Amino acid sequence: MKRFHFVEPVVAVYSFASFMLYPLIQQYVYRRLWQQITNSSYPALDTSSRCASNNSNVSSHHEEVQKAASMFSMYSDLFSLIPSLIVTLILVAYSDQRGRKITMIFPLIGALVYCLSFLAVSIFELNLYLLIAASFVSALFGGIGTMLGGCFSYVADLCENDKQKILRMAGLDMVIGLLSGAALISTGYFLSATGFNWPFFTSGIFHLLNLLYVIFFLKESRVVENPVGSDATDGAIQKLTLSIYNLFAEGSRRRNALLVLLIVIFCSFSFANFGGLTVITLYELNEPLCWSEILIGYGSALSISVFVTSFIGVYLLSRCLPNLVIIFIGILSVFIGMTMMAFVKTTLMMFLVRTPMLLAVMPFPVLRSMMSRVVSKSEQGALFACVAFVDNLCTNLANAAFNSVYSLTVAWFPGFVFLLAAGICLIPISLLGVVRFFRLEDISETERLLVEEDTPAADRTPVA
Repeated sequence: MKRFHFVEPVVAVYSFASFMLYPLIQQYVYRRLWQQITNSSYPALDTSSRCASNNSNVSSHHEEVQKAASMFSMYSDLFSLIPSLIVTLILVAYSDQRGRKITMIFPLIGALVYCLSFLAVSIFELNLYLLIAASFVSALFGGIGTMLGGCFSYVADLCENDKQKILRMAGLDMVIGLLSGAALISTGYFLSATGFNWPFFTSGIFHLLNLLYVIFFLKESRVVENPVGSDATDGAIQKLTLSIYNLFAEGSRRRNALLVLLIVIFCSFSFANFGGLTVITLYELNEPLCWSEILIGYGSALSISVFVTSFIGVYLLSRCLPNLVIIFIGILSVFIGMTMMAFVKTTLMMFLVRTPMLLAVMPFPVLRSMMSRVVSKSEQGALFACVAFVDNLCTNLANAAFNSVYSLTVAWFPGFVFLLAAGICLIPISLLGVVRFFRLEDISETERLLVEEDTPAADRTPVA
């Protein structure tokens, strides 16, 4: 059977199936909590706004359900956090010895279990809090951090030069945006036409097909001879234990400091960006917007333009600007967008406020490529295990923290969480100046690769 080195379809299908599920989860939980708290059915209106009634009783219900939904999301994320982090760290690091496909197979199995659990709860109207148990069980197989850590390691194995690596990693980010946007657009209509059961079932089918593609058609990028016997197994376990330690132990102090700084920038920016985005659906369901599922799908689907414009921005700006400047522009884009979003009160402005964030994804592929360049080929899995681990930790903590803050501030200023996200963006911006300090010192040849973008005219060779 012919196999391929194309990991992009895996990311595409996983993104489509997962982002079809994410807005459904929040809306399903929101409606079930509405029924439990108000002892009435959720108001299903054909208009774009669900704030048909402005009396104080309805407003009180909205506020109470908002708080309960945000706390439910926080509990679900916290229960899945620890197992997901541990599995991500183990599997992605282990892929240096046993190949990258294992980092894709396990998360797909977990995602399939998650979809089937939601489908069962929805069909049989089981206790809503069983979904928290389902998130814990699926996290035992890893999660999106495991999947992306493995996929970016896969790409790093195949790319021979820095420009190719940046563009292909940016391409993966664009694929995530395109397919997630398509899923978010279709989800609103799908939900409106069929209810929750069919979208849950469809998402599970996509994960199953993706799992079959990885197992039977995807070619391994890093092939290592299979060990024989218990001694080989013990050696593999020892290598797994020491791989992340050796990533830093064998590097110079300057390289390690630089690597840690880049990881902190990556994760602090991810914390701010993801934390702000995670409460947008609740913000849109709340007064005065009160969006329907159709508007929520359209609003979320604007991530298509963000990922596409970010890819174009990386492609063009990498030819004329240093990497740190590209990162700065991307972080500034999020800072401006989050600040504006805090004061949005109309549907039109909620759509327009996404415009300043068109370059928001640019820092991620550039930072991944910069980190990848200062480690050897045999350390890519260990590196991306570290990145996926801390990124997964930060995004889960961001989800919990921002949902908690939102539940505490929704009564007096719902937009406070967006101002908080904008303020946190100042941390990675300030750390970029610290990274630039390393350019003033004598560094080794390996470390000098990181700062070659200071003289972009030296390398304008386009990637074939």
